Amino acid sequence: MASSSSSSADKCPVDHSSFTASSSDKCPVDHTTRSSWSSILGRHSDAAELPETAAPPSTLPLERETSSIPRVDGGNWVYPSQAQFFAAMARKNHNPQESDMKVIVPIHNAVNERAWQEILKWEAGQGGDKCGGVKLVSFKGRPTERTPRARWYSLLGYSPPFDRHDWVVDRCGTRMRYVIDFYTGNGGGPSSKNISFFLDVRPALDNWEGVRLRTERFWKRWVGNMFGEGAKQDSPQPKH
Repeated sequence: MASSSSSSADKCPVDHSSFTASSSDKCPVDHTTRSSWSSILGRHSDAAELPETAAPPSTLPLERETSSIPRVDGGNWVYPSQAQFFAAMARKNHNPQESDMKVIVPIHNAVNERAWQEILKWEAGQGGDKCGGVKLVSFKGRPTERTPRARWYSLLGYSPPFDRHDWVVDRCGTRMRYVIDFYTGNGGGPSSKNISFFLDVRPALDNWEGVRLRTERFWKRWVGNMFGEGAKQDSPQPKH
């Protein structure tokens, strides 16, 4: 259902405070990386300069999609409508195209759903089910801050991530920060024109719980590889 409320219940996960003053336009992909998304989609803006108003075209849908990502204060995060997405970009002079919204917004939502599923894989068996499951507490887009692992991948010849987020989840009172690097993917198949993404999601190493989770996963993969039972890669690899 369309909504223009500025209530925190209408937000969706990533800090856009540096981008827009309206909390209702927040969502889990930082719109300051819009140019990166445009290049990924292979679209180039050549429209005339936008008017000073950030009002979106009246033909853009106002309906918003509710995510599967639960909030600490109840309910789930809500993604922006195509109209809100357009308006948020226009306010920062990203020169959005109306025709792009029907492509970008569904991809934006799907990528964030996938990020949440990757977090749930890390959280499986860690006790969050005792209080109804883990919930997303806060978020921050940090597209200009490269993680050590992203820098290492770059040294190995991979393309750098086009975005980075930090998501903090609540596990029955325990706060965990997760780092998410977003890469363009490479499925390796003949349909190379298809859009794909690689998400490198892992606990931050800023507490012993994060260290424990990553050590356990490394150990399981190392032992599994020794016995030919290594975990399959769920996502396409980042591009070289």
